[in-house]
Amino acid sequence: MSAPASTRRRVLAQTSFEARAILRNGEQLLVTIIVPVLVLVGLTRVTGIELDTGGASRIDFLTPGILALAVMTTSFTSQAIASSFDRRNGVLRLLSTTPLGRGGLLAGKVLGVLVVEVVQVVVIGMTALLLGWHPDLAGIALAMVAIVLGTAAFTSLALLVAGTLRAEAVLAVANLLLLVLAVAGGVIIPASQLPGPMAHIALLLPSGALGEAMRETLMHGVLPGWSVVVLVGWTAALGWGASRLFRWH
Repeated sequence: MSAPASTRRRVLAQTSFEARAILRNGEQLLVTIIVPVLVLVGLTRVTGIELDTGGASRIDFLTPGILALAVMTTSFTSQAIASSFDRRNGVLRLLSTTPLGRGGLLAGKVLGVLVVEVVQVVVIGMTALLLGWHPDLAGIALAMVAIVLGTAAFTSLALLVAGTLRAEAVLAVANLLLLVLAVAGGVIIPASQLPGPMAHIALLLPSGALGEAMRETLMHGVLPGWSVVVLVGWTAALGWGASRLFRWH
């Protein structure tokens, strides 16, 4: 009789399953990769849309925000919808009782999101380079830190939503919230350029903090401390809420 798989192998197997489930799903692939690429190309090439780039080229200004948006689509929208339907169909309850356990299941989901985000960064980054993007090379490693922090915050939000609302409600809430944050959350357009009080509110949102972090790292090679504080704070608050309120069935 062969020995049972180690915890590491179980988590890696779940990670592979989670990543393949997203990348093989046509709708998920459209939202996570194709749409961000089309938005990047469209906003870069359509000069009729006025943007205050602060003296930077359009592609240098837009790419960090598009990468931030891609992180949000995978770690929040896709994860919330997939987890909510898995909960409704009894998949989460079943997997949580296997040797993988609840901790291994959650670890596999987070790592699966990170794998998909690697694919997103490569595809969007290559597209941006072909369009003339010139990132600050010293800030690339810091941008990876920002992506991990943003992933933690938005995955926590995804699990909170998926574990407390009905699957049909999650489908509507996740897409609506993504749209609101993309337009008025300081992701693609900096919070400082938003009208009225939104300029201040967006900086306190995980979307604004992630967008600001990506722009500062990839354009100036600096990771803003305030963005780190906001993202860590949201991760702690949302993670606590998810651990308390998440229902496995």
